[in-house]
Amino acid sequence: MTVAVRVIPCLDVDDGRVVKGVNFEGLRDVGDPVRLARRYGIEGADELTFLDITASKSRRDTVLDVVRATAEQVFIPLTVGGGVRGVEDVDVLLRAGADKVAINTAALARPEVIAEIANHFGRQVLMLSVDARRSAGMPSGFEATTHGGSEPTGVDAVEWAHRGADLGAGEILLNAMDADGMRDGFDLELISAVRKVVSTPVIASGGAGESRHFPPAVEAGADAVLAASVFHFEQVSICAVKAELARHGLPVRGAVSHNEGRFA
Repeated sequence: MTVAVRVIPCLDVDDGRVVKGVNFEGLRDVGDPVRLARRYGIEGADELTFLDITASKSRRDTVLDVVRATAEQVFIPLTVGGGVRGVEDVDVLLRAGADKVAINTAALARPEVIAEIANHFGRQVLMLSVDARRSAGMPSGFEATTHGGSEPTGVDAVEWAHRGADLGAGEILLNAMDADGMRDGFDLELISAVRKVVSTPVIASGGAGESRHFPPAVEAGADAVLAASVFHFEQVSICAVKAELARHGLPVRGAVSHNEGRFA
């Protein structure tokens, strides 16, 4: 059976508000996350991803409130990331209404936490977020980073994705940090490199600017495509992305009109 390509809006949440910048700098307020989530549910998003970009203990309660409110109103899978360090954090987020949880920094610091979470909840619950930057010093040409791409780790990003999948990550969220907010298209070389070493579903993120940018990401090996600002500012609609994917012969959920890019 052919699996449909998932189209996923991403909401970067800071202190209870959705924000967006370029390479995680120059952040500006985009709006209320629950309102945006509701809109995306209506428009046909397949999933939603919330990333608490300034995760801290003091702000975790705010994020939990957002997750609870969203889960009550939007009935598509919800992934939440930011500040996740172990099984206890995952349990709290799942109880608040998340369907999946994303982990990044804590996994790089202690890779075995991936296996601990996967063994406790099942690998379908865990998404490994890989923030990759181009680096000539890495064997693959890409380095895993933390703190919005600002902190190098000395870890090859492609090898890290491979190891994370082996340890139990159910999905790889592949963030091309050099392309984030640039709107010039996804990093196809990065997607292809990771696709060659993992069988785990790959979600491509970073660089979307037009609907035509999405099919090449899938053709390069992505199972799902994620974007933020182009959806938030209504420069590209979810329906238009699905129509463009369908025009390229790629399966999507929902009946899409090729003429109007709308759900029938």
